Amino acid sequence: MTETLAPVLPDPDGTLLSAAAAGDAATVSLAIRAGAALEARDGRERTALLLASAADHVEAASVLVAAGADPDALDDRRDTPWLVTGVTGSVAMAEVLLAAEPDFTIVNRYGGISIIPAGERGYVEYLERVLQTDIDVDHVNDLGWTALLEAVILGDGGPRHQETVRVLLEGGADRSIADRNGVTALEHARASGYDEIVALLG
Repeated sequence: MTETLAPVLPDPDGTLLSAAAAGDAATVSLAIRAGAALEARDGRERTALLLASAADHVEAASVLVAAGADPDALDDRRDTPWLVTGVTGSVAMAEVLLAAEPDFTIVNRYGGISIIPAGERGYVEYLERVLQTDIDVDHVNDLGWTALLEAVILGDGGPRHQETVRVLLEGGADRSIADRNGVTALEHARASGYDEIVALLG
């Protein structure tokens, strides 16, 4: 029986990082077999899984997760592979990373968790999926805002943010939580003239 030899690469770690960033799943697999460190970092302390997650390269991320890559590895901006899914809103990537059991309590540089930027951006489908987990729907970031407050304060009041508010409420969001100035999401919605959101929150 012939033993399969590991491929030889001059720089397996660099190959892994560049392949992950490019979404080249085949080369990611090759680099891993050549001995690349799964948690190798680039100049900004980003791992291959973070690079793949940020660029929404689902196939490459799947290979990395299957090999045991860490969904909680922080870079120099306090991003992790899991946290950036709240910025991209990728449900497919969230599914891949949920299999790696990410830590939902790790916070980004704003003291927030993934659903807060998702609320701001109106990522309805992402929130619907992630709120099926035990993530804290009422987590308050360093600005004093929850996902619900961000959806109202930083959203545009349009259909996607209306739906975002609905999904967050259905996910158990506490509409009575106020910002640092004591202003609730309902009061912010009234002040902005977001009548549809006022109706949801009222």
